[in-house]
Amino acid sequence: MSRKRALLRRLKGARRRLGAAWRVLTDPSARLAYSQEGEDLILERLFEKHVDGFYVDVGAHHPTRFSNTYTFYLKGWSGLNIDAAPGSMKAFQRLRPRDTNIEVAVAGKEQSLSFYVYNDDALNSTIPPEDRGIDRSRHQFVRKVNVPARPLAEILAEIVPDEQHIDFLTIDVEGMDLQVLRSNDWKRFRPTYVLAEEVRGIGDDTSIIKYMNAQRYSLYCRTMNTIFFLDDLARPNA
Repeated sequence: MSRKRALLRRLKGARRRLGAAWRVLTDPSARLAYSQEGEDLILERLFEKHVDGFYVDVGAHHPTRFSNTYTFYLKGWSGLNIDAAPGSMKAFQRLRPRDTNIEVAVAGKEQSLSFYVYNDDALNSTIPPEDRGIDRSRHQFVRKVNVPARPLAEILAEIVPDEQHIDFLTIDVEGMDLQVLRSNDWKRFRPTYVLAEEVRGIGDDTSIIKYMNAQRYSLYCRTMNTIFFLDDLARPNA
């Protein structure tokens, strides 16, 4: 009997979720977000007058799940997706063939790094499991592999044409965002907006904010764990 009740509860839950999804799909005032915290909705507002554009996604993870860029791909934009997880780019090649998709980690220098894979790919990282505060009752470490790593500036110089402006750069590499930012050449590659994950501080003096301020980027807005920066040189009368 308990198994039957459990099955009925799951069926009722599925029915509620399907009902909610149907209401969203049929409601003309609803807006669909692929991002984890609605970052793509903010970006849509910022770029509402742009017919097309170019993005760079470091720690892209998946073509649609938690993606800050998929909404723009659907609008006709294109860009560069980077992720270190072995095999991660197969789905990108299939679902986002207009993009350039490369499988590599981003670090301060060209090297080989240990990469830690979890049962949820969104948690994959170059940080050892013992150094992360992950709920081990829900998320399990699966294996360690070695992956190639290159500086972001080197990757951009190789792939992004000189005349191509980067409208926004989004970074989510599970605790290594500052290292990725430091590996860019900010004199050569200056996206209008930069998004970085910051889960260890909510003030205005975190390491990432201090670093970006030094590159002449100012905090523009934020979600729970994502900080948006605007290039000071892109502001009127900068």
